[in-house]
Amino acid sequence: MNAIQLQASHDEPLLGELNRYLKADERRAVATIGERLIAAAGGLDRLTDYKLMVAYGGGKDSSYTVAMLRATQLHLSVLHGRTFQLRIANMRHAGVPDAVMANIDRVYRALHLFDDSRVEMLVVDHQQIRPFERHLPFPDNVQAMNRFDVLMNGHRTAGDGRPTFCNSCNLAVADFYGRAAWWQGGVDAVVTGDSRKEQKHYFTWIMRLAQRLGLNVDECRRQGFRGLLQALDGVAQSYFIELFGEGFDQQREERRVACGDEHADPAFVSIYDLVSYKVEDHWELITEFLDFRFEELAFSFTESDCANPMLMAHFRGLKAEYVQGRRYNQGIAEYLELAQALMRKKEMPQRLIDLAMAAYADEQGMQARRTLAARFAEQAFGLDEAQLVCMQFAPFVDRGRELSSFLGLCHPQQLGNIDLLHQILAGEHNEPGLSQWLSQVSGLPLPALRSLYAHQRIDFDSDATLIARVRAGDPHKGRVSRYDPATGETVVELVSGR
Repeated sequence: MNAIQLQASHDEPLLGELNRYLKADERRAVATIGERLIAAAGGLDRLTDYKLMVAYGGGKDSSYTVAMLRATQLHLSVLHGRTFQLRIANMRHAGVPDAVMANIDRVYRALHLFDDSRVEMLVVDHQQIRPFERHLPFPDNVQAMNRFDVLMNGHRTAGDGRPTFCNSCNLAVADFYGRAAWWQGGVDAVVTGDSRKEQKHYFTWIMRLAQRLGLNVDECRRQGFRGLLQALDGVAQSYFIELFGEGFDQQREERRVACGDEHADPAFVSIYDLVSYKVEDHWELITEFLDFRFEELAFSFTESDCANPMLMAHFRGLKAEYVQGRRYNQGIAEYLELAQALMRKKEMPQRLIDLAMAAYADEQGMQARRTLAARFAEQAFGLDEAQLVCMQFAPFVDRGRELSSFLGLCHPQQLGNIDLLHQILAGEHNEPGLSQWLSQVSGLPLPALRSLYAHQRIDFDSDATLIARVRAGDPHKGRVSRYDPATGETVVELVSGR
């Protein structure tokens, strides 16, 4: 028995196990994906040199995609005695908790990916790419970068959920694709669960955004995937100039989107028409065979690969308590209203909606969740509650328009220093003790605070800023009604989240 036959003999029982969890239409989908990949590779003879990449966030949907591609890899090996190479790339950021890495590890073990020479599992921590390890330390420099972005976005938007946590992260995803797809010679294709229509819509939206910024989109269009990344790099540079202001050249350079090179030109292979991303349709595969667990930090509203949505809810509670003079739980209830609408829009099963809501079911549950969110904010971003509360006031933008209100409600002992604080923020004075206090209460260095002081809070009713335009095109938001105790009136707010 040669090496290929020996590998196929190992693949057959695993494929049999997998097939017991796949429905008939899923097994047909595996066969169809296999046929498409043979055609894309240029025939069976070229299949063993064909390398496919899949991005794996560690959530329920991407776990299903990984399982389907593994099934396809095994199917082709058993049927033809040859199969493709698979690269699984996992992007991490500070909002990815350890519980997600635990899920990834269980999925990899269930699919027997360790020690399979046809599979490489990569962890991408910004510019650092390493083989997957269950307890791989998260780099301090990436945590610091994520922390700075959260604070700067949060202060410009008064803690608005999506801009605070997702804008910089979404640009980092583009960089991740550029790095992972071109790493060590690159891949032939990237698999996606998006339809061609969705891909075209996203490409068009990015190009319009880039064109409005004055970028050469005609050249970007000619270069396909690389051109898209180049357009996103231009968008990213404009975004961070707008967010940070002048004097942050190093920070902007660190956030450039990797655009690949001419040595590889990955195609996109869509499996959108062949799979269902309704987790209820493959619940046993996910929870039994793959041993995927919807536990605490590994499941937060619409996300099963990121705990930041829990912090978005926490932000809403803090804003209600400290800024609006209401109760923390009232703010949480408003966010739960939005979260349920988003979960239904994403067609999440009722059992997962119930699971997410159960954590906030009563006073005790809300308090426990508040404690969990505060602990996660500290561990993931190094931010304490005073710094999170400070963000909700956005007291430094607009030349410190809300500084007096912030001090009066949260730090009344500093009200006597308000004129001096304004002078420090304006760059007209430097008093070490007060400068240190400003950095401590905000979590930001003085140059960043002075940049905030010189910039305005983002007006989401205007499209004058890139930050506002990005949120305008973001569907993850909704209107909530709240009682304003100061006026006695009902106020309608547009809240974004996840």
